[in-house]
Amino acid sequence: MAKLTKGTGLLVLLLVIGGIFGTLIGYYFGDTVSFLGFGSSIGVNPTTIDLLVIKLTLGFILEINIATIIGFFIALFIYYRL
Repeated sequence: MAKLTKGTGLLVLLLVIGGIFGTLIGYYFGDTVSFLGFGSSIGVNPTTIDLLVIKLTLGFILEINIATIIGFFIALFIYYRL
């Protein structure tokens, strides 16, 4: 199993933060600057497994727009500048 180093953890954290801020920018400014809101959804719809004792729901959907990708690149830039 791969060990997470401080650099890897920092990179993942910055990518998540960059993706969140990029998505928010695309959501709020997508009407003003139309290309920022252009995007797509990737993922697996939620599926429920009923085992009588426990119900387990699994799934994820990643909504990516142009601003999210820009946020990822800004996060990578910040990571390499540190």
